[in-house]
Amino acid sequence: MRKVLAIAGSDCSGGAGIQADLKTMTMHGVYGMSVITALTAQNTMGVTDVMLVSGAFLKKQLEAVFSDIVPDAIKIGMLGNKEIIEALADFFEEHSELIEKIPIVLDPVMVSTSGHMLMEADAVEVLKKKLFPWSTLITPNLPETNVLTEKKIETLAQMKQAAAFLSEQYAISVLVKGGHCSDSASDILYEKDKNCSTFSGEILTNPNKHGSGCTLSSAIACNLAKGYTLQESCKKAKKYVEKAIGANLNLGRGRGPLNHMVEFR
Repeated sequence: MRKVLAIAGSDCSGGAGIQADLKTMTMHGVYGMSVITALTAQNTMGVTDVMLVSGAFLKKQLEAVFSDIVPDAIKIGMLGNKEIIEALADFFEEHSELIEKIPIVLDPVMVSTSGHMLMEADAVEVLKKKLFPWSTLITPNLPETNVLTEKKIETLAQMKQAAAFLSEQYAISVLVKGGHCSDSASDILYEKDKNCSTFSGEILTNPNKHGSGCTLSSAIACNLAKGYTLQESCKKAKKYVEKAIGANLNLGRGRGPLNHMVEFR
């Protein structure tokens, strides 16, 4: 059985973060593991509190996992602050011969759907400098792409330009997610070899999409662990997320989660 590690924060309401990651991994038939970066008090109506782990404890979790069950792929989500980013980068450096063989999908969780910054400016710079080089793929949404490019990205054409710019600047593959796009729900994949793919998407009216970004990046990591190419992994992951949103699950009093178990229906 393929093994996938999620490094992210916990969502006690189960819609996003580690909980979404593990549900996604189960649905993809892989063995899911987790390293927690933060505990959050949240539900469908929002986040009320966050408690970040220390960099030292993050490394202890990583050491426990890697000394026993080595993952075939890694998904990275919410990191929170500079200390956690540096601790993770240090661990990767200390185990570089092993880490270099593992595909890593980094979801740069920096901006909330409402536009609120979730990471301080100095932490964003450390993320780009210390973790982008280890990543096989980064999966920014449009608000995060705006931060990374320092430009306002709104259309599909601008998404393609942004994906190419980020890929060439950081020498990594980039999937710019179009969920916030004004004229499309398509995603743009720009690979390191300069191959560009467009994954067309249907604009779904269901407002319950909480955790869709976490779910997509986890699904990509699962597919990479199973041996699919990057292009195949992104395409399959997008279809899974669209099905999960299209199932029209309606839980909670706010922006609810998608249905990770849609394949059971």
